[in-house]
Amino acid sequence: MDITPAVPENRMLIDSYGPGRFQVRGVAYQGPVIVFPTHVVPWSLTRASDVSLDALSLVQQESPPIEVLLLGTGARMEMIPSALRDAIRNAGLSMDIMKTGAACRTFNVLMIEGRRAAAALIPE
Repeated sequence: MDITPAVPENRMLIDSYGPGRFQVRGVAYQGPVIVFPTHVVPWSLTRASDVSLDALSLVQQESPPIEVLLLGTGARMEMIPSALRDAIRNAGLSMDIMKTGAACRTFNVLMIEGRRAAAALIPE
């Protein structure tokens, strides 16, 4: 019995990640990225402490809107200030913060489920 999940052709899946890099649908990316359901955008942040509402503006502008934002903070989970988390929530984004590896795996599950998710990923 084949249990390979069926993923629509236009949906992004993260194939692999490693020090300073990601591979998404067979394409290699160096440095931080934001992975959307249908495309990948290089991201200028290199540390979780640099996350701001402005840094997430691409996610807020996505149409149709993103339901869940995963923030991968690198090899260690790093929290962001509670005031910023509140501002992100007030901007209409549901955000989960986790290690980058966990964010990559969770993103793939959400894509298989057909969810409108994005992953803002800082490499390990």
